[in-house]
Parts: sequence; C-alpha cells; structure tokens
Amino acid sequence: MSTILELQNLKKYFATQKAVDDISLSVNKGSIFGLLGPNGAGKTTLIRMITGIFYPDSGQIFFDGKKFDPINDVGYIGYMPEERGLYKKMKIGEQTMYLAQLKGLSRTEALEKIKRWFIKFEMETWWNKKVEDLSKGMSQKLQFVTTVVHEPKLIILDEPFSGLDPVNSNLIKDEIFRLASNGSTILFSTHRMEQVEEICDHIVLVNKGKKILDGSVKQVKQDFKENLFSIGTTELPALNGSSPYETVGAKDHSFVVRIKDGKNPNDVLQFLLQNGTSVHSFNEILPSLNDIFIKLVEGTPTARQFQTIKAD
Repeated sequence: MSTILELQNLKKYFATQKAVDDISLSVNKGSIFGLLGPNGAGKTTLIRMITGIFYPDSGQIFFDGKKFDPINDVGYIGYMPEERGLYKKMKIGEQTMYLAQLKGLSRTEALEKIKRWFIKFEMETWWNKKVEDLSKGMSQKLQFVTTVVHEPKLIILDEPFSGLDPVNSNLIKDEIFRLASNGSTILFSTHRMEQVEEICDHIVLVNKGKKILDGSVKQVKQDFKENLFSIGTTELPALNGSSPYETVGAKDHSFVVRIKDGKNPNDVLQFLLQNGTSVHSFNEILPSLNDIFIKLVEGTPTARQFQTIKAD
C-alpha cells in the first residue's frame, strides 16, 4: 500500500528543550491513522511540522511520494486544530467562502460545495450568523466543514469531537469513514482511547517527544494481550497442579482466568469438560487501548516535562 505521508527522523527543539525527538512514521493512503499521547507529548509540534507551520530542525518529510513543499503541498492538506482558528466577528457564510477559496476553489466551486455541506449538517440557516454567536458544538461542525470542503488528500483532525453531543459526534464519525472510503487519509489526534479503537486502522503513541508504539490497532492489542479469557459458567472446578489456568476474577456467573505458559485455550476447554463443567461462553479478553496507553506511560507525568539537551 502506498504512503501519503512519511516522516524520517524528525527533530524539533525549542531553545534547549526536546519537543520532537527523532520520530519516524508512515501513513498509508486512505487510512485512518491515530496520533496518540499524553498532553504535551509532542503531538501538536509534530502536526505543525506536517502542515508547514514549523520547520523541523532535522529530518525529512515526504508527502505523496516526494519531499514535502510547504508552499505548494499545503493546499492538499486540511487541518482542524484543537484551538479553533475561526474569525469570531465574521459571518459564517462569508468566512467559509473565504477559506475555501484560500484553498484553491473558485467562487462557484466553493459555493456549490459549501451549500452541500451546510445542507448535510443542517447548517443552512447559519449563513449570516457570526461565529461568536455559535455554541462550541456548532463551532466544531463549522470548523470541520472548513477543513474538508476543498477535498484534501490528507485531513488532520485534532480532537474533532470536542464539544459535540452524541448525535453530532456520530455525524462527524460517519463523515470520517466516508472521506476515508473515498480516498482521503485521516490523521486523527485525540486523548479518547475508545474513539481510537472504534475509528482508527493504525496508531502511533508518542511520549516525551519519542515514538514508543507503532502498529495496527488489531496487532497492538494482540501484542499486549495477557492470555486472559472470560468463561461463562456457574462454577469452575477445583484447581490442582494439572490445571491449565489460574482464576483471577469472578462476576455474575462469569470467571476471568489466565492461561498458564505452555498451555492454550483448547487445554482449558478440555480440562473443564473432563471435570463436568457446563460452559456457556468462552471468550478471549484483549486489552483496551486505554489499558495499553496507561501501561506504557505509567510513571511519567501527564503534562510532559521537557528533556534538556546535554551540550556536546
């Protein structure tokens, strides 16, 4: 699968502080890619280099198969920052038209696409409202439209569901899936792990400016599993030296067991059946991304403490 974005050994320092410390990653075309990390881990600095706002101190960025050109390539990128960048006193329709034309659309193209989005998001009556009159959720929907209206190849969304109610969250979520299925690539940054599990194909976790995890969501969960299984039954047989598992918890006619090293699920089922246990369900328990996240950053501050660079 071809890549839309490739970062090679990116570094960014502020004075003597490391914000991004030798990060490399690749984002496949058409994927929904999660960029995760605690507050202050370096995610925003990384995004600002990808969008040409910051220049890396070292390393390279490749966009759509060639070296990234901030002047020409930025028109193919849509960026929705966590801090809203809308003009509060400007009317919504005028502002959306201005931003769409700034991204290269003609006035006719911009008007057609904006009207389509406004109808889809039930924003038709907003045209003459000012941004300062919008709620946080309404402002979030508008910011999303201004980010994607020019149909960019790469869409960067930083906490896109902030302030949205469940109905509008699902609306934005459906559009993310649709945009990805139509060929756009989504780079999705958030703190909410349950959204990442539901939406993303691939994730990278950064902490203290470094990449500490990189892989598909499915593979990451497999890599961190702990041989835990949930067994639905009224009672487990008494454990003995030949038992292929140990019990670690129980609740409402369900038991959580950990399979011993060298044993497998078939060994457990055979042991249960041999002991006359009636099994109603037998399911592997995979860790959540939130569990993995906590495990990997445990003991580190949630607000990143910059690492001082030692003088050579």
